[in-house]
Amino acid sequence: MTKFVAFLRGINVGGNKLIKMEDLKKCFASAGFKNVKTILASGNVLFESTDDDEVVLGKKIEKKLEDVLGHKVGVQIRSIDEIQKLAGRAPFKKIKVTPETRLYITFLPEKPNSKLKIPYTSPQKDFKILEVTDREICSVVDLNLGRGTVEAMGILDKEFGKNITTRNWNTVGKILKG
Repeated sequence: MTKFVAFLRGINVGGNKLIKMEDLKKCFASAGFKNVKTILASGNVLFESTDDDEVVLGKKIEKKLEDVLGHKVGVQIRSIDEIQKLAGRAPFKKIKVTPETRLYITFLPEKPNSKLKIPYTSPQKDFKILEVTDREICSVVDLNLGRGTVEAMGILDKEFGKNITTRNWNTVGKILKG
């Protein structure tokens, strides 16, 4: 059995695509996954599977969620080992964190095709992309300098597509403690 996390895109955000975590757990269990656990209410599901093909797992979960919820939900799958390696890289170690600093990991469905020069800093200097790999983007929002998180995420959607999903770095830590 391999331990995974499923990152669901856009559920329970702004009153949209509402789903109770207990219902989400039942949905995953009925799809045959073991040791299902949700982390927060933002669509983070830990589970174990004998199948280790992330693409197959993602499609299976998307189909099950669409059958149960009646609408599409984007899903990114990562092994817990991969999340641990990401945390071990400490991508934000050079960032001075204040109460107004937000650290984000954006999970990508495929290798990005962006023309942005990385590291990237927005003209307003309130949003930075520190790193882009084949699987994720590490970014920082400084709320002191103007726009908020929603506007920064709009930059990511425009540059990397609508099928991405973003989590606060603190959420990644909670998933690893999960």
